[in-house]
Amino acid sequence: MADYLTYAELKNIRVSAQKLNLVAAAIRGMSVQKARGYLAVCQKRVAHEVLKTLNSAVANAEYGYSVESGELVVAEAFVNNGMRLRRVRARAKGRAGRIRKPFSHLRITVKSI
Repeated sequence: MADYLTYAELKNIRVSAQKLNLVAAAIRGMSVQKARGYLAVCQKRVAHEVLKTLNSAVANAEYGYSVESGELVVAEAFVNNGMRLRRVRARAKGRAGRIRKPFSHLRITVKSI
């Protein structure tokens, strides 16, 4: 059986790339069942978004290549910086402080074993 690579992307997640990468690094190389179990009990706020993206990648593999989810492994979980909202907060003596609100992009690739 050949290795099939499929992926799913989720863009503009309202969390920093550093925080998202903690969850993405934990599921890299795991089987899909283990990754789903980990994400279901993970305490991080962004784990729900990662789980949705993983389920989408698995659905793409099942639909595109007729591969069962038991035969899939998380080959890659890639996090990238997205846009950054800039806000202003009033500070002392008429100055302004900049607030940066980061966004991230997530790409999960699954492959058959």
